[in-house]
Amino acid sequence: MVPWCMSKTIILYNTASKKEEVFTPIETDKVAIYSCGPTVYHYPHLGNLRAVVFADTLRRMFMFAGYSVTHIINITDVGHLTSDSDDGDDKMEKGAAREGKSVWDIAKFYTDDYFNSLKLLNIPLDAYTFPRATDTIPEQIALIQSLVDKGYTYTITDGIYFDTSKFPSYADFAHLDIKGLQSGARVTENAKKKNITDFALWKFSPKDEQRQMEWDSPWGKGFPGWHIECSAMSKKILGPHFDIHTGGIDHIPVHHTNEIAQSVCANDEKYVNYWMHVNFLNDASGKMSKSNGDFLRLQTLLEMNIDPLVYRYYLLMTHYRAEIAFSFESLHAAETAYNKLIAYLHEHRDSEGVVIESYKNAFEDAMYNDLGTPTAIALIWKLIKDTTCNDADKVSTIFDFDSTLGLGLKEQSEKKDEIVIIPDEIQKLLNERKTAKENKDYNHSDQLRTEIEKRGYIITDTQGEQKVTKI
Repeated sequence: MVPWCMSKTIILYNTASKKEEVFTPIETDKVAIYSCGPTVYHYPHLGNLRAVVFADTLRRMFMFAGYSVTHIINITDVGHLTSDSDDGDDKMEKGAAREGKSVWDIAKFYTDDYFNSLKLLNIPLDAYTFPRATDTIPEQIALIQSLVDKGYTYTITDGIYFDTSKFPSYADFAHLDIKGLQSGARVTENAKKKNITDFALWKFSPKDEQRQMEWDSPWGKGFPGWHIECSAMSKKILGPHFDIHTGGIDHIPVHHTNEIAQSVCANDEKYVNYWMHVNFLNDASGKMSKSNGDFLRLQTLLEMNIDPLVYRYYLLMTHYRAEIAFSFESLHAAETAYNKLIAYLHEHRDSEGVVIESYKNAFEDAMYNDLGTPTAIALIWKLIKDTTCNDADKVSTIFDFDSTLGLGLKEQSEKKDEIVIIPDEIQKLLNERKTAKENKDYNHSDQLRTEIEKRGYIITDTQGEQKVTKI
């Protein structure tokens, strides 16, 4: 018998078809998901964490709908080069050189940090399997050997490469203009590659140099390319053909395109049914990146006394396929809203009510329509303001929604610490002070600080933003 909640249709936007599609699982009542995880050579920045919050919300949505979910998030601890054209250093080796540690120590440290970030964002580690690239070297070698045996590869001085000309539909997934890529190729592009889009499956270790991470293979000592690991790990755990693959939109033209090519050719069947990609979170300089070593981390928010769950709430206020222009001003606005929600739930937390069916139906409609989290959050505020419903039922309904949103509302509302809500009149003074500082009217800014403190609040200026705590 199909669970009642599965009677509703789930719609997902599929990058492969560039349109919304009805979700149909390969196996009834079950869904298999693979999400591209971190390269553990550095801390994850806030944009990286947007991808995993999206993946976790997707998993929760399917659980809410009654599905059994198997979800993989890989740990890349070898093979991810600094250049998409298979040039440059392995990012793991780069991280080791930066910190004067072994590659293995770097991998452990940043994997542990990643797991800690997930816990802070209310992402339960036991809901996932986290395979490591270095633990699946035999599987990667076996997959490469299959491609070699079928004639999809060639060997040049630095490794074994996949010949993309032998996969006619290579450009289809990302709508690549291969001729345009060829005409715009950089001088530094590997001239020994047959085609500009060809990619490394196995890289040979440099002569007269021992890498910290290298393995024997039928083609010589070396290490796997970045793309092959995902195909090998997903096949090992989920099988050669599974339901959903997620990642950032930056993975579409290279990483995921290459995954499809090598997996389809090695396994002689379709790789993934639904591809889902989360958009960028941009900072003031544009796309958030680790390239300059100065990037926003979850630790940045913790140092500002901003709860990581506020950041989760902030992310869910925007649809996963839309860009987010990050600012501390908008994050603080989300913090105010989140704290007001917690304050309401805190006040009525001891009430015993029932889930309001009409609101639950509306919530399902939002979440089952390509993960419509902004609509779902707006629905919570509509419910709170609804005078036809009692508080006990409102609280029960909101807690029911939160099993999908993952905002930790029940746990947060039960905390005994005082929940600080910034009154509208204080917020007005803060806005006025911000304008005064921008206009370099520091006398007026100081007067406003004094007035705010008289009303019982202390201002801490952090990274150009005003953090307010109650005296």
